[in-house]
Amino acid sequence: MTSASPLRPVTPADAAIIAAHRYPDARDLAERPAYAAWVAQAIQDGGYLGFLLEDGAEVIAGAGVTLLHWGPTRGDPQPWRARVVNVWTHPDWRRIGHARTLVTACLDAVRARGITRVSLGSSDMARSLYGALGFTASAHEMTRTLSAAQAQ
Repeated sequence: MTSASPLRPVTPADAAIIAAHRYPDARDLAERPAYAAWVAQAIQDGGYLGFLLEDGAEVIAGAGVTLLHWGPTRGDPQPWRARVVNVWTHPDWRRIGHARTLVTACLDAVRARGITRVSLGSSDMARSLYGALGFTASAHEMTRTLSAAQAQ
């Protein structure tokens, strides 16, 4: 392992790499093209921000944030929310601070846009990192998936 280069912002050309971070398992290969197309457009439109770390020409870690036009809520007139997504580090480069650096860059990027509400989903492995960065678990969120017939 050599030292990684400084982080750099993602571009639409990075969409396939970002999709591979989101869907790293072979069973998810079919999901990658649709996500890559979406993320390329979202980067171009400014709805997805992200950063990558490289070792030479190889991407060794990445993280992104999706900007959500949420609308003002009680006690918070800011209409935007952000969701940290696609945090990934190559196994050979884990536990040396890359994810922390990348997530912090994402938080700085949304803070610079005036966004104050940020969420994320966490694996057990990453929970302590996110806690150290100030994220707290919520017992209030519930989700439901509607079938296509119900959504119409």
